[in-house]
Amino acid sequence: MKDVKKAVALSFDGNKAPTITATGKDLIAEEIIALAKDAGVYIHQDEHLSNFLQLLELGDEVPEELYTLIAELIAFVYMLDGKFPEQWNNLHQKIIEKA
Repeated sequence: MKDVKKAVALSFDGNKAPTITATGKDLIAEEIIALAKDAGVYIHQDEHLSNFLQLLELGDEVPEELYTLIAELIAFVYMLDGKFPEQWNNLHQKIIEKA
């Protein structure tokens, strides 16, 4: 039996919880992934997370139970882009001062 390819796209404006902006299976999933790649959007592959998010409707906010996981993914993407919170500036210096 062929595995079904699935994809879920999230949008995050920095103010409210991330929302579901696209979901799809098979050809639609491939199109979502292709559009994301073309736009330079990072793609995270997690079958269990995708299956759970597939249960939500377009426009739904990510449930509170997933906030920490999604926040970690967003933070990781920010770091990949070289974006760090202002508080991280000179963090290594603060660690040295406390030692």
